[in-house]
Amino acid sequence: MQFYPKAREKRPSIHHASVRPRRMKVLKAAIVNLVILQVLFLCLFCYIFGSIYQQNTHVHNLKVLFIDYDGGAIGDSVRSAYEKLKGPGFPSLIERSTTEYPHPNLVDSAVCNIDYWGALYTTADASNSLTAALSGGSAAASYDSSNVLTMAWNEARYPTIVDSFLSNSLKSLTEAAWVAYSTANGQQALQSVNKSDPAALEALYNPWSLSSVNLQPTSQGARLIYNTLVILLLIMQNFFFLGYVNGLYVQFKLYTSVAPHRIAIYRQLISAVYTLIGSLCATGAIWAFRHGWHVNGNQFVLTWISFWLFAHLNYLVLDVFTIWIPPAYVPMAMVTWAVTNSTSVLIPFDLSPGFYRWGYALPTHSIYQILIDIWSGGCNPQLNYALPVLFVYELIAMTLSTIGVYRRAHYACLAQEKDEMSCRDNIVTAIRDLRQDLAKDRQMGRIPDTEKEQQPPSAAILTEQEKLIHILRHEIARAKAEDEGNEVAFSLPFKDYL
Repeated sequence: MQFYPKAREKRPSIHHASVRPRRMKVLKAAIVNLVILQVLFLCLFCYIFGSIYQQNTHVHNLKVLFIDYDGGAIGDSVRSAYEKLKGPGFPSLIERSTTEYPHPNLVDSAVCNIDYWGALYTTADASNSLTAALSGGSAAASYDSSNVLTMAWNEARYPTIVDSFLSNSLKSLTEAAWVAYSTANGQQALQSVNKSDPAALEALYNPWSLSSVNLQPTSQGARLIYNTLVILLLIMQNFFFLGYVNGLYVQFKLYTSVAPHRIAIYRQLISAVYTLIGSLCATGAIWAFRHGWHVNGNQFVLTWISFWLFAHLNYLVLDVFTIWIPPAYVPMAMVTWAVTNSTSVLIPFDLSPGFYRWGYALPTHSIYQILIDIWSGGCNPQLNYALPVLFVYELIAMTLSTIGVYRRAHYACLAQEKDEMSCRDNIVTAIRDLRQDLAKDRQMGRIPDTEKEQQPPSAAILTEQEKLIHILRHEIARAKAEDEGNEVAFSLPFKDYL
């Protein structure tokens, strides 16, 4: 048995006159598409890398609230340390008076309300407690080094960013503050310390350790992909299913046989059910791998509903792409949509160049802000803009998608009429040619004029009939191929069971 024998049959040379024009057309088309795709992906790469370019120099845009409830040497040490660390790569320490925030709970609320990325505050009378502890006795025994400096933050808000740029920076600040305190008060502390009391010596060598009020600890490994791969997979699964749905409508020619309003209703129902199931699976996967993450059932349901809205509007947006954009450019539009959306939540806008703030208008940025608000128990109150953005996309895309059904039905009917007319013209031409051939055969005596009804058909008649049948089959196959080629659709892997 030969290896694919038909493929090994002799064909014209690439230099043949009939092949040369096609060869040049193929080469030209390949070059054009190469340039378009390379330029597109080069722009997308530049767009992504531009969003994180020199993000270390934008760290100062992260505002940290500082409240000095102590009013003593420890607060002065923090200020002195910040003056040495202050720069483009360090968060900005914004000091406010205790009259604005008379209680630490108000500081935590300011962080929860995203007035600041984090907060640092000293405990009231902490300096006097430390001085008393150095003298030994009961004051040293009761001294709590963790009740001096406290950091408030929300780890659920861009976990990897706040871990590296906020938490680590404030830890460095407290260590630098300890050095500043030792420089300013070390000699006096050595003179007053009770060297026979271990608790006093402990207070001298370890005067404080930074306490943390983490509004929502988010340390699980899966946190790395919440704002990247999860978003991309939700968009991609909608794109592929949309291709299969379009394939169904093309295969069964529904646009020419079903009323457009019914098609629109059924397409909306299909998309709603599919995105409902897809969002449930995505939420279930997040919850299944949430080890150590304290979230409850209510947050699960809210996450599911939010993902559902996001997935459905993306389905509609991609459907709009397939309606109003030429099929050859739909994959490019989908890739651009996915990349620009994922970039809008890659890092906070505070760390990106100002140009990227246009991402506020993208649905991915809105859904991620909603998710942070859900996961941290309301400590990211941006629903006032995030929900309207999502619903605007939902309503506009749903409207355009519904109009697109009528557009598809209109052009499908026009194409069918054109194909039927073309097929009819070809058949008429074939029949006319057949009659002319039969007339010539009669004139030449191949078919007797008398008793022709009783005689068997000649070979010429059979040949012409076979030609006619071949033409009919060719026209039907061509019409079907043209219908299937005018829509962004995928082959149906399970069509044998339909």
